[in-house]
Amino acid sequence: MVKVFLLFVMLSSTVMFAQEGDSFGAKSSLQDPLSAKIESFLGEKSYRVNKNFIRAIFDPKRAFYKNGRVDSVKVIAKLKENGLLKLFFKTPQEFQLNFQTSGSPLFFVKLMGDALRNIGYYRYVTTASHLDSSAFVWSINLTSEYATDPLVLQKELAKSGCRIVDIEKNSPKEWTYSVDISHARLHVPMLYNHKKVKLRRSLYAYWFNVSKIRKLQIQSAAGNQWHPYISYYDAALHLVKIVKKARVSHGLTLTIPKNATYVKISDLYTLKNVRAGLLLLPLGSR
Repeated sequence: MVKVFLLFVMLSSTVMFAQEGDSFGAKSSLQDPLSAKIESFLGEKSYRVNKNFIRAIFDPKRAFYKNGRVDSVKVIAKLKENGLLKLFFKTPQEFQLNFQTSGSPLFFVKLMGDALRNIGYYRYVTTASHLDSSAFVWSINLTSEYATDPLVLQKELAKSGCRIVDIEKNSPKEWTYSVDISHARLHVPMLYNHKKVKLRRSLYAYWFNVSKIRKLQIQSAAGNQWHPYISYYDAALHLVKIVKKARVSHGLTLTIPKNATYVKISDLYTLKNVRAGLLLLPLGSR
């Protein structure tokens, strides 16, 4: 009976030692946020096979925490640097991206939409959007040969003053990004007094920061059939004013509303009417 008891104690001690000593074990990942995060990015099989290597490259573990939480972007960077993160599919696949923030929904969708387009995602479908007292979530589906590279997305968002604060890999075909937009701004050209800007033909509306000017002259090139559609927005992208004309215009002078930060220049019907481009002449400083 004594021998059985001693054997039980020894086995129990061995199990406890193994669990405490192996901080990158699958079971301990439930207690260790960094291990759990790494395993979620790699998948259970890859994580298990590369466990010893992972232990080495993520030492010391405290270097991968920021403000008391796992620094997901830094973890992704380390995994990519060591060839562990697989983002490519064997064939083009449909996958889902979820973006969440505590900021303005309208502003957030514009920021994310611009960022996605700038990194090559032009076609996607909004599948859901949800706003509650704590956060706004925007979900999209898109088809590609590879999942979105979090480091590329972070670099693009940084141009607008945005920061990815957390990343979750829900499944191989679904990722969730938490984004801080508290210091965000649209990454668009600034207009300055008497600095002319020539606009070429575009498939998308022209956006500018007009916070530094008082007036704006817009000249339409010969060959256009431009029907002006001008929208002004404040710093949080709330609509301030709209100017639109149903008739063809060859030019107009606009007075910028005092609370306007951005202007969107488009055509009432289609930008195909602006084949030859536009010329902008900002006037007056503020």
